[in-house]
Amino acid sequence: MSLYRAELRRLVLRRLTRWATVLGLAVLATVAVGVFLSNQKIDDAARARAEVAAEQDWQQQVRQSEEIRAECEQAAARGDQSGRFPRDCSGISPPPRDIFPAEQYLPATFDFRASFGGTLIAPAAILALVGFVVGSSFVGAEWNTGGMMTMLLWRPKRVTVLLTKLAALLAGLLALAVTTTVLWFGGFWLIATTRGSTEGMTAGAWQSFALTSLRGVVLVLVAAVLGFGLASLGRHTAMALGGAVGVVVVGQFGLGVLLKLTGAKFVEAWLLPTYVQAWLQKEVVLRNWQSCQVNPFGQCEPETLTLTWQHTSGLLAAGLVLILGGACWAIRRRDIS
Repeated sequence: MSLYRAELRRLVLRRLTRWATVLGLAVLATVAVGVFLSNQKIDDAARARAEVAAEQDWQQQVRQSEEIRAECEQAAARGDQSGRFPRDCSGISPPPRDIFPAEQYLPATFDFRASFGGTLIAPAAILALVGFVVGSSFVGAEWNTGGMMTMLLWRPKRVTVLLTKLAALLAGLLALAVTTTVLWFGGFWLIATTRGSTEGMTAGAWQSFALTSLRGVVLVLVAAVLGFGLASLGRHTAMALGGAVGVVVVGQFGLGVLLKLTGAKFVEAWLLPTYVQAWLQKEVVLRNWQSCQVNPFGQCEPETLTLTWQHTSGLLAAGLVLILGGACWAIRRRDIS
């Protein structure tokens, strides 16, 4: 059996891989079921109920306005000077009917074109977390149990062994990410068909969703490589997991608080979640409201900073080169013991 197939089989048979995959898919299934239950298809009956609800609310506002106006006139007749009512009671009038449109009373419905793009963040984020945990454990466990040293006895090419293990990891996660993405598309198309609308879908909309999904798959693979590289550098799974916790707690929350205390502008530009959001949504516009100067001759226009997926791609590439390159250098130069 080739080294690649052996590593791929080892990846599939590991209990952590199975449990992490099951838990991740369970979370995504829960999200899909929640969206299904919280939406419904708009039909003539639903529109009729919305019309009735709008009419009832308007009638209630009319009655309340008439009651308040009657109280105002009675107070004026008594010479009440308490200031509870305006001097001219004729100004108390019911609201117009057109501010109670029936559309506001329609139940939630899932519009595939308008809403599906936002749901693509969920599988990308969940599978990226799964990829990071599985990737770090896949190589970290080998170092911790001595399996890596045993493997290098009959395959002494260190970097080749490491990269073959990484290739098996990425192949498995790619299959998982692509399959999950296809099921995600199919599931939400079914939700839109039964609980919403699929109208307005064009070739451009499908292309936009496909590109967002592709960036999500790339994010999953990058997360796996980062976890794999960190665990290989530290020769333990805890190195990757501890590094991730340190980045989140110290590098994100701590840095965010420090930047806010110092009055720095565009604090979000220093935080990793902003770049992940820019990667998945193509761009994120940050606004510095501290620089907003109130102008009596115009509206307040804050200073803005636009981060695009190209900015994130540079950050991801630098992280991959640094961590994966460091892991390859370390396994080649350091003693295996």
